[in-house]
Amino acid sequence: MDGGRRGRAENGRPDGERDWPLSSLLGRLGPADRDHLLTLGTRVPYPADQVLMWEAERTDHVLILLHGLVKVTGHADDDREALLAVRMRGDLLGELAALDGQPRSATVTTCGPVVTQTVTRADFLACLRDRPRIAHAVNQSVVAKLRAANTHRVNFIGCDAATRLARVLHHLAMTYGERDGDDSAVIRWPITQPELATLAGASEPSVQKALRRLREEGVVATGYRSVRVEGLARLRSIAYPDP
Repeated sequence: MDGGRRGRAENGRPDGERDWPLSSLLGRLGPADRDHLLTLGTRVPYPADQVLMWEAERTDHVLILLHGLVKVTGHADDDREALLAVRMRGDLLGELAALDGQPRSATVTTCGPVVTQTVTRADFLACLRDRPRIAHAVNQSVVAKLRAANTHRVNFIGCDAATRLARVLHHLAMTYGERDGDDSAVIRWPITQPELATLAGASEPSVQKALRRLREEGVVATGYRSVRVEGLARLRSIAYPDP
């Protein structure tokens, strides 16, 4: 997209009329504040598998994700890459480095084609200073990410690898998947078994075994750059069994 199309969504509708996810930064804002935020910076399209930010690099701009999905990864002490989170349209990326001036805490990579609004640190901080409601929404967004990370850790206490994997897949399907009928959804972006293992806090062999069992039972089907959940209700019963 170029500057002449600023203010227009990818489907031709004005950005202010888009159905932004309520949990995202743009979904938390009213129309006036959202429109103001989207006048800042430059709109840039990216292809699949493009790194938008590198862990430890010293850049301080922020990105507003307008279209597509990205994955957030980091390196563990043994240098293994760990999938930390997935972000969707409406989300803010890179705000920590913009707020504290420290190096990037993670790497951000596109999962399929993506469109972002790139905003300089100076413009972002000025916006927070001049628009209290936007500043409040950014604070809410940061806190929500921290709460989600804590909930993720707590939910895995006492669970075996198969249950943790089921919870990860159910969350990804319900949050980022495309619904296909009443009881199925498709996750249309590449997620590797090592990434599933890091999200589930399990070893790769354990995840491979659990994933094979889910496939054999017809709960999920894996394809090229996608995972299809054939039975959301069945997957939920595995992820959250009755006591």
